[in-house]
Amino acid sequence: QVQLVESGGGLVQPGGSLTLSCAASGSFFNVGRMGWYRQAPGKQREVVATITTSGVTNYADSVKGRFTISRDNAANTMSLQMNNLKPEDTAVYFCNADIRPRDAPRRQDYWGQGTQVTVSS
Repeated sequence: QVQLVESGGGLVQPGGSLTLSCAASGSFFNVGRMGWYRQAPGKQREVVATITTSGVTNYADSVKGRFTISRDNAANTMSLQMNNLKPEDTAVYFCNADIRPRDAPRRQDYWGQGTQVTVSS
């Protein structure tokens, strides 16, 4: 069974930093595009940043210049370095990836369980 597991959330003061991590585990052939999404209370889930297998990245305008997404293809992991955090960054952050399980003919969309990030003084 394929799983995505996030870690690294928590409480941080405005202007502070946090690093989120995501690891894919289970029986699969390969991991394609990966990304981070977030959902604040009362709002829809939104994309934060994505990264392809070749390292091409895209960021939401609201986090450009403050967040950095990266991945380790050999380890099937992904990280999100978040700097200069603002109260409006408060949300549950979800890891997402396209993964081809060994028992499936094509890639499928997987989500982690989410990790809470709270930015508050």
